[in-house]
Amino acid sequence: MSVETTGSDVRRAASSSRQEGPGGLWDSVKKAAFVIGSGILFLAAFGNSLTWHLQRFWGASGDFWQNLWTKLYVAFEGHDAALFFLGTMLLPTLTFWLSNALLLLVDITGKPSFITRYRIQVDKNNPVDPVKLRQALKTVIFNQVFISGPMVVAVYYLMSWTGNPCGPELPTFHWALMELAAFSILEEVLFYYSHRLFHHPSLYKHYHKQHHEWTAPIGLVSIYAHPLEHVISNMLPVVIGPVILGSHLSSTSLWYCLALVSTTISHCGYHLPFLPSPEFHDFHHLRITTDLTVNTVDTHLREMLSNISRLLGRGLSGTYSSKMSREV
Repeated sequence: MSVETTGSDVRRAASSSRQEGPGGLWDSVKKAAFVIGSGILFLAAFGNSLTWHLQRFWGASGDFWQNLWTKLYVAFEGHDAALFFLGTMLLPTLTFWLSNALLLLVDITGKPSFITRYRIQVDKNNPVDPVKLRQALKTVIFNQVFISGPMVVAVYYLMSWTGNPCGPELPTFHWALMELAAFSILEEVLFYYSHRLFHHPSLYKHYHKQHHEWTAPIGLVSIYAHPLEHVISNMLPVVIGPVILGSHLSSTSLWYCLALVSTTISHCGYHLPFLPSPEFHDFHHLRITTDLTVNTVDTHLREMLSNISRLLGRGLSGTYSSKMSREV
């Protein structure tokens, strides 16, 4: 970290801490508890309200989705493998490339300004390096065709052996929500530990360093990785949830699409309004380290607090941005 705090700053901070004493510390604890507690209550209330509205939407349109699925099911009758590949490979791939096409347009042209103004590292990728971009495109396409494709086929046979992923009935609304929550938890845990593993010095230089070539990432870089890392850290954490729960194709397809959009946002390089902040992951790429003992734990904690703070109308992102500017 940059050394900007002078001796006088340290002495003033120490003096301030002594003046605060136990009472000041207790006040800080109470304020933190109030903010976090308010955030939890707000999120719980918002979640209940959102669930109620979504349930009404699902109930009102349930026949529509079931009828649509029935038509697909009948059209692909006897060809479950093709239907599964359509939902878990073709649809997520289209989702990935459509979202990244919009970002690439901005990265290459530097326009429109109402988007580029939200670039996190303002002096980077303006415009994006065409040589690095071509290399990233080749790697991403290779990973999708020769790694993701065969893995999806393997997942189909595994799920067909343990159940029926292409059954005629769609899952209920509440079951689908429960599945998505379970998928998210499993993915977070598995990605954290696999990512941490690849930051071990003995593995980083051979595998994960490729991903960190982009110190200022773009959306496409989300799956720009060594094939081994793509399997262990990108694919496995995402596919394991539906396999364990024996999920319906509809839930699996939705989850794959959401996962790809989420990782694209995390790497896009823009802190766009109404979207989760990717600033901390940007900072992670900028710092390039093989030690995640503090770095990644701190990153996840800061992301959680930042999201709660944003919902409460407070701003942690400004603090982070100033920190990043000092680091640069």
